[in-house]
Amino acid sequence: MSIHYSWPYSGNIAAKEILTAKSTCFLPNFPYTRPQNDFKCLNAGEIAVFGKRKMQKKIDKKIAILNVLKEQTRPISSAKITEMLSLGSLMFSARTVRFYLRELDAEGLTIAHGRKGRVITEAGLAELRSSTVRQLPGTMSARIDQMIYRMTFDLPMRSGTVVVNTSLVDPNLLASCVEPVCKVFAKGFAMGKLMTLLRPGETVGEVLVPEGRVGFCTVCSITINGILLKHGIPMASRFGGLLEVRDGKALRFTEIIHYGGTSIDPLEVFIRSGMTNYQGAIQDGNGLIGASFRELPSESRQRLINIGQRLEEVGLGAIMELGLPEQPLLDIPVPSGRVGAIIVGGLNPIAVMEEREHRTFSRALSGLVEYDRLFRFEEFPRRLQSYL
Repeated sequence: MSIHYSWPYSGNIAAKEILTAKSTCFLPNFPYTRPQNDFKCLNAGEIAVFGKRKMQKKIDKKIAILNVLKEQTRPISSAKITEMLSLGSLMFSARTVRFYLRELDAEGLTIAHGRKGRVITEAGLAELRSSTVRQLPGTMSARIDQMIYRMTFDLPMRSGTVVVNTSLVDPNLLASCVEPVCKVFAKGFAMGKLMTLLRPGETVGEVLVPEGRVGFCTVCSITINGILLKHGIPMASRFGGLLEVRDGKALRFTEIIHYGGTSIDPLEVFIRSGMTNYQGAIQDGNGLIGASFRELPSESRQRLINIGQRLEEVGLGAIMELGLPEQPLLDIPVPSGRVGAIIVGGLNPIAVMEEREHRTFSRALSGLVEYDRLFRFEEFPRRLQSYL
């Protein structure tokens, strides 16, 4: 007996491919479609194998085609797409490309423009963004390197772009949390003393501020890496974690996530999971805040101290602790020829809203903002009034 099974997939290629075959196999409470002669019957374990091995190649090829189209400014033909794909690791024939393009057209991810070829749609771009969860871990490290390279801030000139984190929040809820947000800055638990606000319709990176929301931007601590790199000091980001503070001083890391093994910022995880305690930190100096562990060459330690003083002057100071050459810092060992540093997390100020159960959308390393658009946190209450 053949059964037609429908399941909304919201345009996600991976979900759709697994659910659009031609005949049916039954598992308990799960009608699953598959090619007629592919398998005799599938159990739960075999379905996983089918999803990973049989369908993954097809999904990867569709994503590869979308990636080619994303880089184009005009329609291109299937022959040109085939040529460009041949430079990659996936094998494509012209017939295969034409077949997948017809499917992508039907799914609304591409649009055909006659003989001129095809272009990717907004839905196709959204599909590429959602498909990044299937990439290999470690993309956070790549994102960090990318943003360090792209920022242009010049410390002596006090101009250029810095990396920011962006949170989308209800302005009225944000107004109810002004005091604790400012205290996070005042107590030294934020990345510097600067921030900015975005109005509905404004964008930073790929983040668009929708109607009814305000963009709350704080400087990302990765900005320090970029500034140091321009001064000839390579700083490596090892991990982000929850830092226990006692009497306002760093005590130890209680949880860590290595940047080389994650595709999402560790602080986003800890904040949304309710694992932080900024309320305690700003009230009596005892709590759990976001921070990261960095390493740099031992010979650059004194230069970092000097630059750190200048960063404080321009509102970008965030070095909470600096270790000694080749010595552990908060029981975290460092390799020979290296020194450890603890940098305060940039998303910390907005975390007090999450602790009050005001859900926000936050994205670390969301984009770049001109330094001269930033203002000191003391101005925040007054400036927010125009958004209410």
